[in-house]
Amino acid sequence: TLSKLIFQAGYFHIDELKMPTTSYLLWSDTNFDISIKSLIHGKIKKNFSILLLSSEEEKGNEISARKIIISAVAQIRNATRNNKLLLQHNIEYGFVRNLLGGCVPAEIFSIAIFIYGKVNHLHSLTVSGGVLFLIYLIPILFSRKLLNVYGENYAKILLNQFLSTK
Repeated sequence: TLSKLIFQAGYFHIDELKMPTTSYLLWSDTNFDISIKSLIHGKIKKNFSILLLSSEEEKGNEISARKIIISAVAQIRNATRNNKLLLQHNIEYGFVRNLLGGCVPAEIFSIAIFIYGKVNHLHSLTVSGGVLFLIYLIPILFSRKLLNVYGENYAKILLNQFLSTK
């Protein structure tokens, strides 16, 4: 919950408007070639009866385009639920996101250990608290990059696996 509220919502917006799975399906996004996006859009229309906005409509109302894509991505996830490759990438993304969420209370406890060691003149606790603080700080400092890399990997696999399904 912490990782969703602090990191995922902070970087991608709480309502998934900026998630890679959403952004990749926008005509304005360059991660997929237009021809591949056309195939994906067509398959979404055929399989789920969801009509994504055209390039021109998207330019006029990107928020609406993103909201429609979010609904389509939910359907894509349901359609690819049993895909083992996708599951692996979902687990990897979830692990990284949850690791980041766990680093937040770990940082607080590290500070508490450091302060307790300082106040009670316990050098080993002071050093341990400082070292743990630095260890848990590293993933937090790289949180945006970590979530982007794993989120983008998941998005690419999701859309490619969706294209390969019947």
